[in-house]
Amino acid sequence: MRTLLVVDAANTVGSVPDGWWRDRRGAAERLRDGLVAYAETGVDGHPGPLDVVLVVEGAARGVESVPGVRVDAAPASGDDRIVELVAEAAADVTVVVTADRELRRRVGELGAVCVGPRTVYPTRR
Repeated sequence: MRTLLVVDAANTVGSVPDGWWRDRRGAAERLRDGLVAYAETGVDGHPGPLDVVLVVEGAARGVESVPGVRVDAAPASGDDRIVELVAEAAADVTVVVTADRELRRRVGELGAVCVGPRTVYPTRR
């Protein structure tokens, strides 16, 4: 079974008040690097390996992909890009990491499973 994990970078890094706003790109890079392990091990209820996509926008554009995590720079709204990725997914299961209620509703209508940022991002750094 193939599982796609799509991570809303802005919402996930914004869930921890650790100064991310001073360096949005650096925060997205730290998140990306932390996601590498999940590509192999999976997340709660969804064993690995996973296809991991980190969706960045705004000041975080330019973050590069690394082995295990593909970075997708949204040309405009990150939420709209996440919805597009879910709609285009050929995976058996698509999991979206976000706390954004409206985004959860939109991707849920497309059949995605939604989990909160704490699934992949620590509450303290």
